[in-house]
Amino acid sequence: MTRLSLASLIAASAASLCAVTLSAHAQTPAPTAASASTSAAPGKLHEADKAFIADGTQTVATQRDAARIADSRSTDREVKAFAEKLVADYTKLSDSMRAASPRGVDVPRNDPDAAVIGSINNLRGADFDKTYIEQVALAGQQKTLSAFQAEIASGRDAGLKKAATEGLPVIQADYAKAQELAKRKHLAG
Repeated sequence: MTRLSLASLIAASAASLCAVTLSAHAQTPAPTAASASTSAAPGKLHEADKAFIADGTQTVATQRDAARIADSRSTDREVKAFAEKLVADYTKLSDSMRAASPRGVDVPRNDPDAAVIGSINNLRGADFDKTYIEQVALAGQQKTLSAFQAEIASGRDAGLKKAATEGLPVIQADYAKAQELAKRKHLAG
C-alpha cells in the first residue's frame, strides 16, 4: 500500500470539497424574472407597478370610504345595498393589493381621493344618491377599472399583476351593478 503524506491528503480533501461545492452551485437554478421582480427593491419597481400601487390603492380606498359614507347619508335602500357590497369587495381588494406588493414597498392603507369624498360628504338623501351614483359608482369605478387593466397590460411585478387579474372581475361586476342602479334611478350610466 502507498502511504500518502499528510499534505497530500489535505490537498486531495480540499480539491474534493471544491468540486462538490462547484457542482452544487451549478445545479442551483438561476432566479427567474418573476421571482426577481417580486423581490424588487422599491426603487427598482417598474413605473406601471408604481402607478398601480398609487392609483389603484387610491381608487379602491375612495370607493370603500365613499360606500361607508353612503350607509349613513343615503335614504335609498338600493343605494345602501350597493354600497354595502362595495365596502366588502373593496376591503378585500385593498387587502389583496397590500399582500401582493413586493417586500419593502409602502402601500398606502387609506388614501382616498379627498375631492371625491368632499363632494359627497355634506350631502344627504336624493342629492347624495345622485352624486354618489354619478361620481363614485360610475366615474370612480371606471378609474378603478382603468388602474387594474393598466397593471394587467403593463405591470411587471408578478404578485401585483396577479392581484389585478384576480380583482378585475369583481370590479367589472360592481361596475355593471352601478350601471344598472344608475339606469333604475334614471341617471346617466
